[in-house]
Amino acid sequence: MVHLVGSLRKELADSLSTCKVLVVGAGGIGCELLKNLVLTGFKNIEVIDLDTIDVSNLNRQFLFQKKHVGKSKAQVAKESALQFCPTANITAYHDSIMNPDYNVEFFRKFVLVMNALDNRAARNHVNRMCLAADIPLIESGTAGYLGQVTVIKKGMTECYECQPKPTQKTFPGCTIRNTPSEPIHCIVWAKYLFNQLFGEEDADQEVSPDTADPEAAWKPEETAARATASEKDGDIKRVSTKDWARSTGYDPVKLFNKLFKDDIMYLLTMDKLWKKRKAPIPLDWHQLENSACPQEDSPVSGLKDQQVLGVWGHCQLFQQSVETLSSQLQEKGEGAELVWDKDDPPAMDFVTAAANLRMHIFSMNMKSRFDVKSMAGNIIPAIATTNAVIAGLIVLEGLKILSGELESCRTIFLNKCPNLRKKLLVPCILDPPSANCYVCASKPEVTVKLNVHKTMVLSLQDRILKERFGMVAPDVQIEDGKGTILISSEEGETEANNSKFLSDFGIRNGSRLQVDDFLQDYTLLVNVLHTEELERDVEFEVVGEAPDKAPPPQTNQEEVNSITNGNKDSAQPSTSSKAPAEDDDIMIVDSDEEEGASSSSATAATSGTKRKHSDAETGEASIKRPRTDQSSAAAAPTDDDDDDIIALD
Repeated sequence: MVHLVGSLRKELADSLSTCKVLVVGAGGIGCELLKNLVLTGFKNIEVIDLDTIDVSNLNRQFLFQKKHVGKSKAQVAKESALQFCPTANITAYHDSIMNPDYNVEFFRKFVLVMNALDNRAARNHVNRMCLAADIPLIESGTAGYLGQVTVIKKGMTECYECQPKPTQKTFPGCTIRNTPSEPIHCIVWAKYLFNQLFGEEDADQEVSPDTADPEAAWKPEETAARATASEKDGDIKRVSTKDWARSTGYDPVKLFNKLFKDDIMYLLTMDKLWKKRKAPIPLDWHQLENSACPQEDSPVSGLKDQQVLGVWGHCQLFQQSVETLSSQLQEKGEGAELVWDKDDPPAMDFVTAAANLRMHIFSMNMKSRFDVKSMAGNIIPAIATTNAVIAGLIVLEGLKILSGELESCRTIFLNKCPNLRKKLLVPCILDPPSANCYVCASKPEVTVKLNVHKTMVLSLQDRILKERFGMVAPDVQIEDGKGTILISSEEGETEANNSKFLSDFGIRNGSRLQVDDFLQDYTLLVNVLHTEELERDVEFEVVGEAPDKAPPPQTNQEEVNSITNGNKDSAQPSTSSKAPAEDDDIMIVDSDEEEGASSSSATAATSGTKRKHSDAETGEASIKRPRTDQSSAAAAPTDDDDDDIIALD
């Protein structure tokens, strides 16, 4: 007779109370997951998240309250979860999972790892660490009403990187306001700013730093006082951006200095934010005006929309667009509002200028008007119910793994509308590892097409190895018979080569580079294919795929087979006026782990023998893409509103 403890077999219940599990991310999914774990009977849990709690999190991350704003998500989530089960042993880390301290040995102490992340860089990293440690990983994600859960196990299933994915288009809301790290974050912010100044104001689309955020305080007692004051007031006070702008007569210079100088200087007082991030650099209109280079105003060849203006050029564009939009608003009369439209030149100019100025402040490369327009796609709000469903499914898959029933694990999709069988949840058999995966294959290998005379070593390190292939601290050795080390992860060791071209080191068509990331216990062989026929503004191509382009749109019946963590990899940002009006925003997803890719510099011409890691074998594991079978085909949504959902990772 089966002995039950609650609803679980005694053997499984005993296993839950002794096994150690890791939860990566303590945001929307992470909060629900942590609560579910302790209520299910898990006793030894470690949770890690770099983020702090923002006011905008409180509508769906229910382990947090207003008094917690500005505090560590991981720490507060631990404290709240312990109220459900005081006997649980929970360890919280306020840190990035990409910190070198969390190495393969750290991952090996867990029986199971559960991701509740919001960005691809961290997902790639955890995928590789779990492969190296040979630990099962449960991956998950949500986008609006859509969600997905899947299991990754070395040698048995696809890994997270087995299938190529389009450029990520979903981002945490709290990142947009205080700590943008990608151009799209700045574009979202600029669209919010348009609505705050000229359109319909939305409290969830604040653009200024929160003046009641306790993290802005320098002293612990001041932090407590601010949090208490906010609680007593019953709400965190905000100054209406539109009212302030009206009081200045929409003066472009005053608006500029508030948004790009005063607000940035306020962000700098939140010293905790910049301990592990590069701090923003404020801009001052009058200083820029006095130091403006005349060449910025001179005409540049090529299409206007594809030109990238300088900082002062964007200042002037900001001024012109503000003047035009404020005139339009005045003509409409008292209480009027403008609606942002990517096909309206002044509105597009405003978002282009504001986004690029913010990119510059946060040390990102600025974008052309064309690029900004193509990226200003759809925003889908995070929904608490979706997070709850997905968190429950994560625990169910975890119970299968701990019961030794890995073969019964599934990729499960949560759809917006029932399928033909009237099911919202659609399980799909896990796919086996891809023989061509550059991460989990027995000998990972890729071919990269580039111009060796124009590609610098720094570009190889940052754009190709870190950005494209998701490495954190790559070491590169040229297979030239000499063991020449081209890039070293040791700071300062090969930095002198950053500005040199690959051809300067004898790299040519057919050269092979051995790339090691010792933190990820990952080795990749890169075959160099020299070409002088790349498209304009394309630095490199990975042979066999279009790295920065989503697959072509699929039919509605096929879409469900492309959902990745609740999103459709096939969808692209809409730049057409035919896109449904309700989708004409940028997708916001629950925030959890912050991107923390290391940007350690390295590169050099020194010769030497490559350092080898002791047990560097990348295994084979899997993720998302479901096998095309009748269950997944039957799950295809029939609602045309889904057509423009962009891919979430």
